[in-house]
Amino acid sequence: MKIVADPNIPFVQEAFGPLGKVQLAPGREITAGLVRDADVLLVRSVTPVNAALLDGSRVKFVGTATIGVDHIDRGYLSQTGVGFASAQGSNANSVAEYMVAAMLEMAHRQKFRLRDKVLGVIGVGNVGSRVVRYAKALGMQVLQNDPPRQRTEKLTHFVPLDKVLAGADIITLHVPLTKLGADATFHLYGKDRLAVLQRRKPILINTSRGAVVDNLALLKAIDGEWLGGAVLDVWEGEPKILPELLDVMDIGTPHVSGYSLDGKANGTRMIHRAACEFFGTTPGWEPSLSAPPIPRVELTVSSGEDEEEVLRRVVRRVYDITDDDAALRRDIRAFDKLRAEYPVRREFFNTELVLRGASKELQAKFAALGFKMG
Repeated sequence: MKIVADPNIPFVQEAFGPLGKVQLAPGREITAGLVRDADVLLVRSVTPVNAALLDGSRVKFVGTATIGVDHIDRGYLSQTGVGFASAQGSNANSVAEYMVAAMLEMAHRQKFRLRDKVLGVIGVGNVGSRVVRYAKALGMQVLQNDPPRQRTEKLTHFVPLDKVLAGADIITLHVPLTKLGADATFHLYGKDRLAVLQRRKPILINTSRGAVVDNLALLKAIDGEWLGGAVLDVWEGEPKILPELLDVMDIGTPHVSGYSLDGKANGTRMIHRAACEFFGTTPGWEPSLSAPPIPRVELTVSSGEDEEEVLRRVVRRVYDITDDDAALRRDIRAFDKLRAEYPVRREFFNTELVLRGASKELQAKFAALGFKMG
């Protein structure tokens, strides 16, 4: 088989090489001519997969190593009998850990305690549910909003969006990008909804898809001081983002919240297994990851030291979100390069943490975030 793949999919040669000849092509440069004689197409979110790309090709299977699928015309694939798999849930923990880092950093800068705040989670799927769990571990109150799940599952702890807007100090978005239907999320946060936020001035965080927030309206909202802060990992028009919007962000990163090595390896594993199942082949590959850069952290907690500051210091040792922010600000034009050359980041469970002088409550918080307690 011929397999066309985005080189930003980690381990793609090792995983798919036994299945056929792998031809690597940058995701934004995958064309109809390139895939015409391919049997398998493996992409990330920067490659739109639709009739314009696949008509007349011999592609039988498409895999996207991403949790979002708004770049895939799934109706077209279904109609033409092309197999499809995504990596939904693969990097959910990576995004949730990004959220922990972002909230701890914002609390440090603005001198508040997370345990005194209410978090509003919009979209409680694979990512959002983990964010809820970690927020509760940090002592936060959580308001959860997910209309599709509410209708299907009749869960009593979900609340309407208006209640989130009225009661949350921090609002975080974890929804797919959709443009049709009652639950369409395109510009979910546009001028009118952002205007509502000026009553409470919450911090707004978006790690879902750039167009869930109207970026021009967001810029005006920040200029009008309608928000208490803003963190963006996703942007409208990626990789060409508004420089003036980055300038006013508290934290701005180049769409890397889900870029832990663990999450990316999970994504490749998922689409590899799906491809093997589709073609009737036994999966024979598992990722072999190198040792984490920070395998162990030892820390003595001083008497009277603020526990959230200890949390921030340890999290920053393992994942320093300010490094990603600084890299994007150094060269906004390097958006794609920063993603392609992203340094190795491992999830918290890879790090053993030895705390001296810490309360049982603080140790329990670290354990709930996934750290191995030594």
